[in-house]
Amino acid sequence: MPGLARREQPLTVHHLNQLLLVCSLVLLVAVAAVRISSRSGLPSLLVYLGIGVAMGQDGVGNVHFNNAELTQVIGYAALVVILAEGGLGTKWKEIKPALPTATSLALVGIAMSVGVTATAAHYLIGLEWRQALIIGAVVSSTDAAAVFSVLRKVPLPARVTGILEAESGFNDAPVVILVVAFCTAGPVEHWYVLLGEITLELAIGAAIGLAVGWLGSWGLRHVALPASGLYPIAVMAIAVTAYAAGALAHGSGFLAVYLAAMMLGNAKLPHWPATRGFAEGLGWIAQIGMFVLLGLLVTPHDMGDDIVPALVIGLVLTMVARPLSVVVSLLPFRIPWQEQTLLSWAGLRGAVPIILATIPMVSGITESRRIFNIVFVLVVAYTLIQGPTLPWLARKLRLGESEGAADLGIESAPLERLRGHLLSVAIPKGSRMHGVEVAELRMPSGAAVTLVVRDGTSFVPLPTTVLRRGDELLVVATDPVRDAAERRLRAVGQGGKLAGWLGLAGNGTGPHSRHSGQ
Repeated sequence: MPGLARREQPLTVHHLNQLLLVCSLVLLVAVAAVRISSRSGLPSLLVYLGIGVAMGQDGVGNVHFNNAELTQVIGYAALVVILAEGGLGTKWKEIKPALPTATSLALVGIAMSVGVTATAAHYLIGLEWRQALIIGAVVSSTDAAAVFSVLRKVPLPARVTGILEAESGFNDAPVVILVVAFCTAGPVEHWYVLLGEITLELAIGAAIGLAVGWLGSWGLRHVALPASGLYPIAVMAIAVTAYAAGALAHGSGFLAVYLAAMMLGNAKLPHWPATRGFAEGLGWIAQIGMFVLLGLLVTPHDMGDDIVPALVIGLVLTMVARPLSVVVSLLPFRIPWQEQTLLSWAGLRGAVPIILATIPMVSGITESRRIFNIVFVLVVAYTLIQGPTLPWLARKLRLGESEGAADLGIESAPLERLRGHLLSVAIPKGSRMHGVEVAELRMPSGAAVTLVVRDGTSFVPLPTTVLRRGDELLVVATDPVRDAAERRLRAVGQGGKLAGWLGLAGNGTGPHSRHSGQ
């Protein structure tokens, strides 16, 4: 066939040039669309999906794409990058108190949500039990990127933020296991068999993720690489290694990559701001590529009959399944009703459900295209409803917190031969280090502020030099006091010159401390 022959032609330089032009233009449009989504309060995923639909066969691009297997493979790869970026940005001190509640939501809550949603899909829509269970599992995973893209302007209590962040990082793994199990040929296994498989896979994934994360962070802290640009590459390679090792060991690769990245993100690695920025950029590229591809896979003119079923299932999921799963999961914990209400409404769906909806298509499940269409419409419709109303609900529930002191940006570069570290400290606008004299930092012995950069001019500070917002400090610390020096700097950034009295001394005071600059 002529059309088939054209598709089988090898990629030439001319085709590469066309592909690069299209991809670069799509990326530029997507980047510009982020500003639009931030102003409107809508998650950027909707914009990216819209770009894909516009490029598809029913749009102006008229691109015919129906390869569900390729979409699933690319979607999995993108999810690995997104989970790695999310884990790197997760602060252990914030999610540690929320681990029990988040784990309960990710396990008990998922079971409740799947059961209620599948029952509604079977009795209200008329789907067979296998298709109903698949839809129930597919839409039970929440999406951190969608939640925080609309809540970034509304500071929430640390407990709510920690629960939402940890839940979205943990619940992908059991949901993937359930969807794959329901799509396997033959009868659906008994619940206790599935429970055992989920427990085993999660345990294997957690063990591998923690082991790879610990080994990777130890190696990066003890081996000085010849170029700072190698650190971001090494960090992402370690995170991807955790996923691959976990998946090949028949464990949960998604949980492994999230835990490994979280360990790396809390290990105070050298050149961390650069690493964080690199990972964030990769995360954006993964999201853009994944959602545009999912938009291309959609055929809008075939979705007319699936709109009403999607809205019905979404209504049950949003108003019944999610609130019920939150209430039941949090019964052992004393969570105020206001926070439970916000947690119930904050169950936004995003990338994971649409990608998981390709699994039944690849597995050849009956009415798999209908399942994909229902999930797609559900995600888009209820993101449009829930996204803009989340900040409003948070304010109505009086859960918004006033912003505290801004944390310092500290970048560390190892000086391997000198057995020391060079700390680059940026004082942000909201830091309480503003107005503190260098001597009042009370740095530990073995650490000193050697240079201050202010308004483009650098100078060596005196003990009486007053620090200002916007300053950049160069701090030299020996190996034994490197961590103590950073803790002390962060303590002063949070508590000002009274950090010692506020219990934020950060090991900078005591018999071994001295005035910096003396």
